[in-house]
Parts: sequence; C-alpha cells; structure tokens
Amino acid sequence: MSDDAKTVPAPKKGGKMKKMLVIGGGALLLLGGGAAAGMYAGGKLGGGGHEEKKEDPNAPKLVLKEGEHGPQTAKGHDGDNTPDDTGIYKATYYPIEQSFTSNLTDTNGFAQLGLGVSTYYDQKVIDNLKENEMPVRSAILLTLADQEAEVLSTPEGKKMLQKKLKVAINDVLKQTTGFGGIDDVYFTSFIIS
Repeated sequence: MSDDAKTVPAPKKGGKMKKMLVIGGGALLLLGGGAAAGMYAGGKLGGGGHEEKKEDPNAPKLVLKEGEHGPQTAKGHDGDNTPDDTGIYKATYYPIEQSFTSNLTDTNGFAQLGLGVSTYYDQKVIDNLKENEMPVRSAILLTLADQEAEVLSTPEGKKMLQKKLKVAINDVLKQTTGFGGIDDVYFTSFIIS
C-alpha cells in the first residue's frame, strides 16, 4: 500500500464555532426584525400609526343647543371644521367692527362692506378672530380686491363672495391658531360704487 492511499483527511478546525455564529446571527436577525416590525406597526418607526389622533384639549368645542346631544368635536366635511349636522348646535354671531373698503378689479369703482361671522364653536374661535384681526382684515381686503363689480351686483356673486371670505378667514385662523371654526359670513352692509 502506498502512503498516499492511507492518508485520512484532517478534521476541520472551528466547525462547531462557525455553526454557533451562524445560528446566533440568525437568531439576532430574527429578534431585531421582529422588534422593528413591532415598532413600525405601533407607529414608532414612521408608519403603521394604528392609533387615532389624540384630541387637543385646548381646541374649540362645539356648543350644543339646550337639550341636544351630540359630539362636541367635528372633523369637518369641507375642511374648515364645520359640523355635518348643524341643527343641534348653537350659533354664535360676531360683527366685525370696522367696514372694509377696496377697489374692484374691472372698474375704477370700489366696494364697501360691513361683515359679521358665525361659529358653532365656543368663545375660543371668536377670541382667535379678535387676536388675529390684522391678518384676517388683510385676507378679506385681498379677497375683495379680486372681485368684479358686475359679478358682485348679482345675488349669486354675493353668495360666492361670502364663501370666498369664509375660506380666507378660516385659512388665516388655521395658519395662526391651527383651527378655523368660522361657519358663515354675513353682510351687514354692502355698497358698490
């Protein structure tokens, strides 16, 4: 027999050690992946967010009419926090003290308006309006200056202007306070010259 035929392969060194490292690494990977998945599902890792948004305790609350029952917060069907069922809520009216005068876009004429607003929310909305009077007045004047006398002379034009003013006021309040809350705009005087 030759010496070459009798050689037995030498045992591999560290075979058990490699297996232990592979198994340990796999276990760590599974545990880490499970923890990451749990955090993701819980909303801690930028996704999942299955929990509802917590209600701001300082946000204005809807004011129910006497004897009515219903939610005192609204999600707003048109993006301005107006409740869907306004019949159960009490409206608060607030006249804006000074009138608004602005040139119109299509003529040398001008419009002068007196305005009031209403809200179904508590006094916080009116307080927010008072505190932000200057930017609200500016938004109203910019909206008014963008109107045409011919359009404003029609009932449809006036209704359209009311809607635009409501959006302008709520946009300012949302930017400054995080909450709109104005549900309607009313004309207390209206002059086009």
